[in-house]
Amino acid sequence: MATSSSRAAVIRSDLIAGTTTAVMLIPQAMAYALLAGLPPIAGLYAALIPPALYAIFGTSRHLAVGPVAMDSLLVAATIGSIAVAGPEAYWVIASALAILVGLMQLALGLSKLGSLVNLISRPVIAGFTSGASILIALSQAGPLLGLQLDRSQPVYQKLITIAQRAGDVHALTLLIGALAIATLILLKRLAPRVPRALVVVIGGSLAVWGLGLHELGVAIVGAVPAGLPTPRLPLIDLALALDLLSAALVIALLSFLEAISSGLATARKDSDRSAASTIDPNRELIALGVANMGAGLFRGYPVAGGLSRTAVNFQAGARSRLSGVITAALVGLTLLFLTPAFYFLPKPVLSAIIMVAVFSLFDWRTAVQLYRVERRDLAVMLATFASTLVIGITAGVAAGVALSLAVFVRRAAAPHSAVLGRLPGTEAYRNVLRYEEAVELPGVVILRFDAPLFFANVQKLQARIDARLGAPGDAPVQAVVFDAGGVAYLDASAVAALGEFIESLRARGVEFFFARAPGPARDVLCRDGLAARLGERRFFFTTHEAVEAARAHVGVTWPKELSDDHGREPSLPIDLDGAAA
Repeated sequence: MATSSSRAAVIRSDLIAGTTTAVMLIPQAMAYALLAGLPPIAGLYAALIPPALYAIFGTSRHLAVGPVAMDSLLVAATIGSIAVAGPEAYWVIASALAILVGLMQLALGLSKLGSLVNLISRPVIAGFTSGASILIALSQAGPLLGLQLDRSQPVYQKLITIAQRAGDVHALTLLIGALAIATLILLKRLAPRVPRALVVVIGGSLAVWGLGLHELGVAIVGAVPAGLPTPRLPLIDLALALDLLSAALVIALLSFLEAISSGLATARKDSDRSAASTIDPNRELIALGVANMGAGLFRGYPVAGGLSRTAVNFQAGARSRLSGVITAALVGLTLLFLTPAFYFLPKPVLSAIIMVAVFSLFDWRTAVQLYRVERRDLAVMLATFASTLVIGITAGVAAGVALSLAVFVRRAAAPHSAVLGRLPGTEAYRNVLRYEEAVELPGVVILRFDAPLFFANVQKLQARIDARLGAPGDAPVQAVVFDAGGVAYLDASAVAALGEFIESLRARGVEFFFARAPGPARDVLCRDGLAARLGERRFFFTTHEAVEAARAHVGVTWPKELSDDHGREPSLPIDLDGAAA
């Protein structure tokens, strides 16, 4: 009985959540379709099948799948750069693009390559979304001002055109759009649970119908076809499909990133702590792939999991993926019976919905944080932002990822290293530049390297050691202790170069000791034979043990503040055959 009661409670919660999400989704889907350059009905088609398919294959309880602003802008930018023979051909290409996106996501998910999305760093995402928010806002300037603007114009040219045509602005259209924006913002602050988009859609439609505003030049949606879409395969030629591949990959990765971020964000707030752990990135890719293929087959266009709708679905009480099925069912009922109600819907209201939705995409908070924390990452964000505005969103993402990887490679090629000294009264060793009390051992250089060793940075290690050997001091250097705790691995070039360098040090009377080398690094040294040539009495578990061995080899004593250790026997070295972990 209790089980039956709890099941009924879940269904009731999902019914409320699915209905609430549908009320938000329907006007948004129509608005985003216009952003994508498609008729509003295409947005409803894209909101029909994907939520139901995701409910079958997905792993998030709350993710609300459907048209989103980012994908819509990417669709418009991608197809807008192609010579298209009319609106119907444009629609076919948009549906084909959805299938390509779905196939890519499906392939990535089946190949368990969900981690590929990690190539898109946070600064790249912040720069891209901030640039895209401006592009989206400018794309809606025409409908909000009552002007016909060329979608393909670059940002600066579009701004110049708007300024030049300021006298042509349709005042009534601008008033309707401004009132809709103000209403959406006020309702969000004063009554956040009210379905804001539905309120402005109903209010705008009633105003146009009652006052005959469409006869005064206000653009309206007009006739929206009734009925459910029938499946059809959007056929395009092979050359065009190949041209769409790069854009499809960008959309596939970004829509997955948005979906997984949205699902995890709500799962972490779920009272059921297991919700976040049940989200499987690779299964999410498969579910989104199937959803996008369904969208393409039923005359929709690429979809994703929207953060705002997912948050609404969660806050409305969604307990399972059944809420997505209910949302899809309500979209279906709307297509069957309610499309005539959209006839008088003013287009500036749809543009207002888009404008308010993308306000949050401009991520200035991340820019401020990066300025405080790491300015190289801020440079990546700003470069991605500028690239998105100047050369386009697909190229902007690619440029941001390339720059982010370049910064990573540069950091890896010139990693941090530190000369260490011993803290009095302890066996701890710290950077002598950060800890004034750290004491160096005469005749011994203790160096820590904070990165894996590979072909691009092994010379940095050699140069740092050489610089210490040539530095003036109280005693000539006779030993080097290499704290390798940060060296997770070595490549073949690094091992070869390190071996040659150690031999050159030995020829100069300088012995080399390893401390804290991780198991994988020691395995490489063993396979190369360098470990055998050095001998196991050159490898130690701790920095202090290695330093003591070096001190015994050199025959020096600690300065008087550490003289309590004088004469202490060095610890046993690592058994290289028995300690590979």
